[in-house]
Amino acid sequence: MKLTRRIFIMATGISAGSLMVGCAGMSAAPLHSALVPRKAKPSSPAVGDWVASTCQGCTQWCAIQIFVQGGRATRVRGNPLSKTNHGYVCPRGHMIPQQMYDPDRIKVPMKRTNPLKGRGIDPKFVPISWDEALNTVADKMMALRAAGETHKLMYMRGRYSPTSTELLYGTLPKIFGTGNYFSHSAICAEAEKMGPGLTQGFFGYRDYDLANTNCLVAWGCDPLASNRMVPNTMNRFPDIVKRGTVIAVDPRLSNIAAKAHEWLPISPGTDGALAGAIAHVLLTEGLWSREFVGDFKDGKNLFVAGKTVDEAAFVEKETHGLVKWWNLELKDHTPAWGEKESLIPAAQIVRVARAMGKAAPKVTVWMGPGAAMHPRGTYSAMAVHALNGLLGSIDAEGGVWQSGSVPLAKFPKLDKYVDEQAKTASKGKKLDGRGAKDMPAMMGAKPGSGVVTNNVANGMLKDPGAVKVFISSWSNFAFSATGAQRWEKALAAVPFFVHMVPNASEMTMFADIVLPSTFNSAEGWSIVTNMGNGHAYASIQQGAVKRLWDVKQEETEVMWLLAEKLKARGFANLFDYYANEFKDPETGKAPTTALEFSEIATKMTSAPLWMAKEPLKGDAPINGWADFKKKGMFSGPRYTLKKGWGGKFNTPTKKFEFYSESLKNGLLEHAKKYETTVDDILTVSGYTARGELAFVPHYETVKRHGNLADFPLTFIDYKSRLNREGRSQNTPWYQEFKKVDPGDVSWGDVVKMNPVDGAKLGLKNGDNVTITSVTGTISCQLKLWEGVRPGTVAKCYGQGHWAYGRVAAKDFVKVIPRGGNNNEILVDDYDRLSGATARNGGFTGVRIQKV
Repeated sequence: MKLTRRIFIMATGISAGSLMVGCAGMSAAPLHSALVPRKAKPSSPAVGDWVASTCQGCTQWCAIQIFVQGGRATRVRGNPLSKTNHGYVCPRGHMIPQQMYDPDRIKVPMKRTNPLKGRGIDPKFVPISWDEALNTVADKMMALRAAGETHKLMYMRGRYSPTSTELLYGTLPKIFGTGNYFSHSAICAEAEKMGPGLTQGFFGYRDYDLANTNCLVAWGCDPLASNRMVPNTMNRFPDIVKRGTVIAVDPRLSNIAAKAHEWLPISPGTDGALAGAIAHVLLTEGLWSREFVGDFKDGKNLFVAGKTVDEAAFVEKETHGLVKWWNLELKDHTPAWGEKESLIPAAQIVRVARAMGKAAPKVTVWMGPGAAMHPRGTYSAMAVHALNGLLGSIDAEGGVWQSGSVPLAKFPKLDKYVDEQAKTASKGKKLDGRGAKDMPAMMGAKPGSGVVTNNVANGMLKDPGAVKVFISSWSNFAFSATGAQRWEKALAAVPFFVHMVPNASEMTMFADIVLPSTFNSAEGWSIVTNMGNGHAYASIQQGAVKRLWDVKQEETEVMWLLAEKLKARGFANLFDYYANEFKDPETGKAPTTALEFSEIATKMTSAPLWMAKEPLKGDAPINGWADFKKKGMFSGPRYTLKKGWGGKFNTPTKKFEFYSESLKNGLLEHAKKYETTVDDILTVSGYTARGELAFVPHYETVKRHGNLADFPLTFIDYKSRLNREGRSQNTPWYQEFKKVDPGDVSWGDVVKMNPVDGAKLGLKNGDNVTITSVTGTISCQLKLWEGVRPGTVAKCYGQGHWAYGRVAAKDFVKVIPRGGNNNEILVDDYDRLSGATARNGGFTGVRIQKV
């Protein structure tokens, strides 16, 4: 039976004879029928088991328990043992059953029968067996090896598990032989990490001591809704409001802004200016932390507006370069200057700075992507995070912490399985352009070390022959990356594309082979690690439920089966690595099947937790694998305060660097490579700083695409509290409860505009409008709303799907989206020091017109 696009979603059953097991087998109930209460009385008490696993609705990866009845998941809660989520989950966790049992999920492998590719072109998928699918993939890969072109294999990962992904991302490219493998991370938050990275040497997500903070500053994020640690924030937030001050910096009235004592509706992209003005107040009014930063030799405050300071007059303790920062950047950045740039009143800047200084060091400046993910975001991230340094909240009680870790085992080394062809092929130039003169991508402060995810599409378009076989998992770059239209063009030109995902998406419509993945929160095996509320932890993902469809875990099961196929064709290296090096730590048994391999890999990496020779610090000892599966997690000891103090920060000076020697060294190295100057590197990379200013946190004016005459409004993108990393739009609950996001509506898509702007443009509530930027046009409805500053329009990311299922699209068959995809109007641009995709900070100008 041929599977046309018209019946694609309704017909991905186990066999041609049972293709209608999905949507077609459902009654003609309304799409929101999942919300109608059951008439039958539930059994009391409910019969079932709580099975431990891990949510993947955001990068917090909360430890959870799934209530399983008759092999089916019916409810979700936080793992009661969790010290991070306190036994609760946010709304995203409760959506797991709907997402897992989405009738539009891919149920069997499929292959394309229409060679034409493009939006709206029917792929004419037909269901096939796993054998046929993997035979086809293996044949294509072996053709590359025979031609000496293994470097033309490309792998890209979207969401992944931190451990099992090493069996795909960490082994397939290296053993087969390609340097073209890329993570999604640079479209997520890499510029944000540059703030703590280039000041204190910690390039990662921070933890926050919310139990003890007296001043919470949510800067460019909404930790009650869509940032990390939502359950912990919701748990701690009421007490913070009662005992202290909550400050929200956001152009939009977010959930946390609606509850804050101070809302600063900043002009998008001017975060560095506001941070600089606050720092100016902290210094001129003597509100900095003397314990952390130090003081003037004679105790007299010499920080006076407009006046330079002699560096020798100040003695620093745990920091480096404070006076340089003042002289180069801060001395003239008064609150009045800050108001001119950020549009936040000078009086409010002073009031907020004083509140922060009064609460120090129990201050948490929680920086999110909104402050940093724009074309000059590295410097904004540095400026905002430097406030934590000034206030002495780094590694302090009530402040901002680095992450801890729990002991896990590494997978066996693979060096002896990498042959000469693979070694040579892995050294080639990468398609993402990292390390180019105008793309330093300095994650870890080392040029060329960062991934530039979104630039891969440009690399493919510039060199159409660079990729002959493309494999990707849990991804949808044709929707989730800015300038999304480029990905459609690039994908249409790829000779052979394999997509491994639970749900079909826009990207899937360009695939030649589609492999149905497990929904890993309940169907797959892995170990997930993270930290929160002062504790590092490891949490299990396990096969908690019966699989309804013929799906396989992409990072382990599919890799085992594909390795078998490659071995049968003469390339045994990958399979031999898996089969020879992986042993059950309990029995010593080697895996013989794909499912055994998946569980054994999970047991191996977690063995130090449940086979510890000596008691570990943290939770009570775990007595074996069965006990670990039951408990589901292990938390380490409480975070050690002041762990970086005393000359232990991971920077060249071993101190918190207001003058970043890390950044200076990295830029000098990059400039030397191209036989030029740092100023030249900054010029071609799109930054305004020159000279020594480049090495301190500072304000870079907004780089805007679209002149004010043609594109007078500034567009900002934000995330829903129901957004399971962009994968929940095909669930009725996402659509039904969308109105929980301030200013939003259910079952629709709106752009929020201040009524002042609406009156100027003659627009009214409910108008159908187009939003146009220099890169594209989308359509949605207009919502006049005072919760967005004049001159700025805000729209939630998530709607606009044309190929994600019957619920996500307005009309899947006719390729009519429900609203518009923000990434079709957001311009393809980068913070080139990190390689991060620009998606925040008001860098895209738009015009809005009534249809």
